[in-house]
Amino acid sequence: MRASRALFAGVVAVAVFRGSNAEADATQPRSRNESLADVAPAPSASGTSSDPTLAPTGNQAQGPTVNEVQAPAGNQAQGPTGSRSRSDSAPLPSGPSLELGQHFVLDPVADGTLTAIGLGLSGLLGLVLSTGEITPPSPAISASGLLAIDRIAVTQKIDPNAGTYSYIVLYGALGWAVADTVLSGFRDGWDAAIVDGFMYAESISLSLALTDITKIAVRRPRPIDYLNCAPPKTTSSPGCASTDLGLSFFSGHAAIVSSIGATATYLAFVRSPDTWRPWVTLAASVVLTTFVSYERVRSGEHFPTDVIAGSLAGAGIGILVPHLHRHKQEPPAVWVGFAPIPHGASAVLNGSF
Repeated sequence: MRASRALFAGVVAVAVFRGSNAEADATQPRSRNESLADVAPAPSASGTSSDPTLAPTGNQAQGPTVNEVQAPAGNQAQGPTGSRSRSDSAPLPSGPSLELGQHFVLDPVADGTLTAIGLGLSGLLGLVLSTGEITPPSPAISASGLLAIDRIAVTQKIDPNAGTYSYIVLYGALGWAVADTVLSGFRDGWDAAIVDGFMYAESISLSLALTDITKIAVRRPRPIDYLNCAPPKTTSSPGCASTDLGLSFFSGHAAIVSSIGATATYLAFVRSPDTWRPWVTLAASVVLTTFVSYERVRSGEHFPTDVIAGSLAGAGIGILVPHLHRHKQEPPAVWVGFAPIPHGASAVLNGSF
């Protein structure tokens, strides 16, 4: 708002300056100390100029007069003259300026629908998977045929406590989302807490839905299958018939923790710029995502590519959700511009941090 007002005042000042110079050039003052009143012709009793060479030929709106140049600043919002249209001045932004902590907006219908769809799909898919009606696939290739980065998951020694550690980190990340929402209420008002809570819920629900849909679509055997259920064993062998054994890609733990960390980091950079909070939040989210990914691999539940894909998917959702909630009056931190050039086009990436 301040920048817009300064820009408007600058445009008015330039217009006044140009009008004054044009009038000064027409009258040709004898010296620099000669005042504008000495040069300008005195108006007659009828309100017209006594100098026939400067008498107006029509409406006086054709150029600024002495009185218009010396008009009070409060009337300058209409331009250099009272009859001049708003099109001659810089446009003023509409709406009030942003208040402290007011950076995001909430659409209860859209956000509530997306959150409900995500949780509903995830819950229904979980119920379907719990019935055992989907048969897990047996490993189709030997461990030597896996990607080099994934072979470590089937050649390592399984840590029996790694699964417990991964769930501790998962629940800790969920608690972090709740705590950060409450702290936003104390820092920026409870309206900000409501918006933050919806954004966290939306990020988590969309991550859950995308994870379950991808798991059922891909149906990749888990690393533990290569150790316990590889041929000549089949899915009918004891311990190899669970539907969960075919849901390796991608890691839901990594996706959820990453989405929470990405959302928290985005909010921290917007709400507390130029402080230590955003960088500590970023470091904490990276550490938690890395730790939960490591433990999921150590438990034999996922391949390294599973946790990498889950982390990327969760981070993407965690960034997009708050970014799409940014207030319309607040310019984006990163924007892309396109322009045609001879025999092609150019793209420019700009940003402010």
